[in-house]
Amino acid sequence: MKDTARAHIMIASVCFILGMLLVAQFRSVQISGGAATALQRAQELSSQLKTVTDERDVYKKELLELRNRINEYENSASKISGITDAMKKELEKVRMSAGLMAGTGQGLIITLDDSNLPRQPGEDPNLFLIHDEDLLKVINELFAAGAEAVSVNGQRIITNSEIRCVGPTIIINSVKLAPPFIIHAVGDPDTLETSLKMRGGVIESLQVFGIQVGIKKQDKIEMPAYAGPIQFNFLKPVKAGDS
Repeated sequence: MKDTARAHIMIASVCFILGMLLVAQFRSVQISGGAATALQRAQELSSQLKTVTDERDVYKKELLELRNRINEYENSASKISGITDAMKKELEKVRMSAGLMAGTGQGLIITLDDSNLPRQPGEDPNLFLIHDEDLLKVINELFAAGAEAVSVNGQRIITNSEIRCVGPTIIINSVKLAPPFIIHAVGDPDTLETSLKMRGGVIESLQVFGIQVGIKKQDKIEMPAYAGPIQFNFLKPVKAGDS
């Protein structure tokens, strides 16, 4: 009996010890597994954080590039606007100089009409009429005195304006005109008047034959633009680099 009881006690002790060892091993495995899981999770979070950080850096770079491009566009637009304004001003000056724009300014109004003096027998009646060369002399004198724009009976005089007699009329810019001829000239009124009235000048030569001349200073003269066609059939522009 004693041997049997002792055997049972020994078996029970061994089982207890084995049980404790199994429990300890089981807990050790649980702890080890939990640590591995936590480490794996930390690694995953670290990887995600790196991905988000990299994406943020890419977006920051793209944002910076977009801002730089916007600044470039704004600067370019400002430059283009400035260039455009300058080109508009230059074009306006060219059009004014070419007589293609209407304008206003102080100057003179000159009225020329045929002579009303009685003709003497044998005198040439053409001497008492206004001819194209008379208008040309007056217009040339005005431009020589600094006139910036001239018109005759509403016809703006430009570089290719023709002034020629056809019968009893004078053609300017392909338009037939008859006296009286009213010339508008924009420029310094005093200088223009002095140039016309100088001794031995164009007005004095016209008055010899009784041509009626009227000169009036005007503070505001409305100058029309040239309205006729402008064609260049033979003249070609020279491009840069062409010999």
